[in-house]
Amino acid sequence: MTSEAGEIMEKLKEKKAEYEAIASSDSSVNLENIDNRIITEVLDPERYGRVRFQGSGVTPTQYFGSGSQQYMPSGSQAQAEVQRLRDQIAQMQADTVEQIAEVQRKYEELQQQLRAEAAEKEATAAARKAEARAMVAEQSKKYDDLQLQLQQMMHMFQQSQKPPS
Repeated sequence: MTSEAGEIMEKLKEKKAEYEAIASSDSSVNLENIDNRIITEVLDPERYGRVRFQGSGVTPTQYFGSGSQQYMPSGSQAQAEVQRLRDQIAQMQADTVEQIAEVQRKYEELQQQLRAEAAEKEATAAARKAEARAMVAEQSKKYDDLQLQLQQMMHMFQQSQKPPS
């Protein structure tokens, strides 16, 4: 193994350990295709027209032969991938629209619930207010009755204090 290959292997091991450490502390990290992502990070993305580890001047045609198309996807494969991605985007958009509708529905429900609670509190307050008015009216009537009784008693007392004529 050349020193360049050894360095690359060491970088690959370090990156893998780094990703695994992150994944162990963060459950949202997806480890699918982790090896491909690490290779891409360490070696840079694939570039059409070159063969890794064969020097800068070696082309895929020279290395693999003129009949080899391994390094390039066919037009139908690319179209299929584009269609798959379009379908995936359309599904994501539909899911997003569905989620927005669900959030709006829940928002409407909460608004109605809050309105109902406010109306209930308002009705309770109005009932208490009416009850308080009724109590005030009753107390006022009792006070007036007592005042009248007091006046009558005073009048009777004054009558009893007058000498008979």
